[in-house]
Amino acid sequence: MRRAVCATALAVALTVSGCAGTEERTTLRVLAGSELVDMEPLLTEVAERTGVTVEMEYTGTLDGLARIASGDGGDFDAVWFASNRYLHLHDDGRERVRTETSIMLSPVVLGVRGSRADDLGWAEGTEVTWSDVADAVRDAEFTYGMTNPGASNSGFSALIGVASALADSGSALTDEDVERVGPELAEFFKGQELTAGSSGWLADAFTARAADERPVDALINYESVLLSLNRDDAGLRLIHPADGVITADYPLTLLTDPSEEAARGYDLLTADLLTEDVQRDIAERTLRRPVVAEAAVAESPSLVELPFPAHRDVVDGLVSDYFSELRRPARTVYVLDVSGSMKGDRLSELRLALSALTGVDGGSLERRMQAFQEREEITLLPFSTEPGEPETFVVEPGSIDDSLRELSESVNALEAQGDTAAYDAVWAAYELVEEAPKDDHLTSIVLMTDGVVTSGMGPTPFTENLGTLSPEAARVPVFTVLFGESDEGEMARLSELTGGRVFDAREQSLEEVFREIRGYQ
Repeated sequence: MRRAVCATALAVALTVSGCAGTEERTTLRVLAGSELVDMEPLLTEVAERTGVTVEMEYTGTLDGLARIASGDGGDFDAVWFASNRYLHLHDDGRERVRTETSIMLSPVVLGVRGSRADDLGWAEGTEVTWSDVADAVRDAEFTYGMTNPGASNSGFSALIGVASALADSGSALTDEDVERVGPELAEFFKGQELTAGSSGWLADAFTARAADERPVDALINYESVLLSLNRDDAGLRLIHPADGVITADYPLTLLTDPSEEAARGYDLLTADLLTEDVQRDIAERTLRRPVVAEAAVAESPSLVELPFPAHRDVVDGLVSDYFSELRRPARTVYVLDVSGSMKGDRLSELRLALSALTGVDGGSLERRMQAFQEREEITLLPFSTEPGEPETFVVEPGSIDDSLRELSESVNALEAQGDTAAYDAVWAAYELVEEAPKDDHLTSIVLMTDGVVTSGMGPTPFTENLGTLSPEAARVPVFTVLFGESDEGEMARLSELTGGRVFDAREQSLEEVFREIRGYQ
């Protein structure tokens, strides 16, 4: 799914002035991972030196790589993601690559709050393994945040790394290894209390939880992200697991059959990025490790690099198992505006968007993982002048088709009429969450409305009501969807108040937005 940054698909127009050594101007169109937004200031400077303008469009890593593998990359000269490992598992993916150049490095490691690390005996310099982390989850109620492996490379790499380390076979992970360590992985992922569709949002959510005195013990994320948190006084103790990690090498990748101009621009760009001064600049600004050893600005802990699986079906099977068996299941209340303004095309779009999540399409791994999964609990709470009657569906293992067919029938039966009592409806969702069993589900609320609030309570009484919730219910985020004439400021305040995030369906389809939200559930 193509994803916009800062509400629109971002084109980084890097103004070229006084280019050293060339009067030619070259534009390189790059499909990139959203985390590379932090490279924009540096790329502006590269453009001034080389004459190479880089236009970046951002998307999820797995979805972007799958797009390229399927041949859907005609608008781009190059791609730039955290890793190309998954791309190389596709036969078609390898054929799409002309050349690739690693630009910087960041292993996926563990950052633990200092006091919690002390409790566990993980002092500075202590050797800690992923197995030790699994033991802490089981014996000490250790909790952590990790991104969604179907949406973000850091979570994807963490899943591969933890499974490979626990398998301890000394070689690339196999299907038999995954089956053998399945019970240990399920135990490990009981500790996951926070998820997200991006590494940056996960870090922000971790910080917000700590500020709100509802801290999570640790983060599994890129080393560079954890170091940036510590630069802001997060006080994390970085653990580089002794049994190994998966490292992102950020390969800037020229696609096959480039134009002469694109190939020239790629060579100029990569040559500049690999100079010692620029590599040092990358390390200082982004806290990623340079690939040029002489450019290191600080001594970094040594790493044991785990082998990446050699077969795509092993990776796909492991990610599928993560959602259907290993991770804590999702519980989501969809608060859906069916007021009179939703009549016609808007209600049809809502029906199509939700129905798309009830089927498993044959697209990329990310898109398949965006469908509703086994063990998941989905509640539909339509509202207009007042909250409607909620309907809850549990996707039972072994009868997933029946469960999703019933849900789809309810979605298609939605009808529009009345006013917009959004705060009343969200409060009704929190009441459902409060009444739900206190089990191991990862719970969230999604609010989709196409207009301003015209009925029921306002933001002040809603905020007062939140203060009456149990700590478990109070930490449930609300993800709001801008659609039609919904009030952007109002939706942003509601998401910020509850630790959620705003998604914009005014510039892309509602289905695309609902799929993106799946990365946060």
